[in-house]
Amino acid sequence: MCHRIDDVMKLCCELSANQQIQTTVKGSGKGAAAAGGLAFAGGLVGGPLGIAVGGAVGGLLGCWLTSGQFKPLPQIIMELSPQQQQKLYGDLMAILGDIQWTDVAQLTALVMGNSAMKQQLTAALLRYITKELQAEVHYVD
Repeated sequence: MCHRIDDVMKLCCELSANQQIQTTVKGSGKGAAAAGGLAFAGGLVGGPLGIAVGGAVGGLLGCWLTSGQFKPLPQIIMELSPQQQQKLYGDLMAILGDIQWTDVAQLTALVMGNSAMKQQLTAALLRYITKELQAEVHYVD
């Protein structure tokens, strides 16, 4: 059973890596608040030029506050606790059903060859990440 959970977690990593998905856990608000707050304060002190300066400084501060909080989804998946992995595994097995596989390569090939299943699994993974981990999802261009 344990190797099946590992296989499904590795499949999740493959799915999210193919879509180049990154997440942040409740960090974007701090950066936006810093940028907006300093732009507002700059506007009060220096008028239109103060807005520009405050926004620039706030943007840099927001960048610093949130640095390192955006992570590739495969990294987030591999850092899940065993309980979180078990929950995600259960959610995904409801979609995988009774598919039989011998290793992660075979499972990945089966899923990647079935676009409907691939979409369903990706949607379930993103639902888990946003609902259970309260993370924001971003697609890298």
